[in-house]
Amino acid sequence: MHILDIAENSVRAGAKLVTIRILEDTGKNLYVMEIDDDGRGMTAEERRKALDPFYTTKKVRKVGLGLPMLQNAAMSTGGDFRLESEPGQGTTVIARFRRGHIDRQPLGNIASSLISLILGNPGADFVYDHRFNEGSFTLDTRELKKELDGVPLSHPEVVKFLRQSINDGLKEIGVQDLISE
Repeated sequence: MHILDIAENSVRAGAKLVTIRILEDTGKNLYVMEIDDDGRGMTAEERRKALDPFYTTKKVRKVGLGLPMLQNAAMSTGGDFRLESEPGQGTTVIARFRRGHIDRQPLGNIASSLISLILGNPGADFVYDHRFNEGSFTLDTRELKKELDGVPLSHPEVVKFLRQSINDGLKEIGVQDLISE
């Protein structure tokens, strides 16, 4: 859910391209989640406020828990968290976890999260890059749109293909615990 929440924040900030990188290295006990966007960016004051759970720019609720919860999740595993942003330059969120730590939450159903992002934000493109030890899987909606030549990503057969491709790609590189049919 962290990926979904942070990437949706990116789109709300005007991002047209959101890149999600996951790096898992079992030998180094490392798990890194990085989300980078080309949105409007934030000032130093906005970055400070973004990490305050009692501050939000959303009108539908009074608290903004996305970034503070991700920061807490990373720190609770002995990892770290960085929020980098400049006005007009986009934003990068990096959360580093100790992969084997008992408090590290599972990534969850990444196929469903990515499909929700893609279908819910047709004006944005997404790149998902997952590296597990030596293996890698990448999904880029810009490439998909070219290949589909006008067929919308929301077409039921395309959605079915996306789900299967994501699950197969992650299984192929050894990421078994993320798959939930």
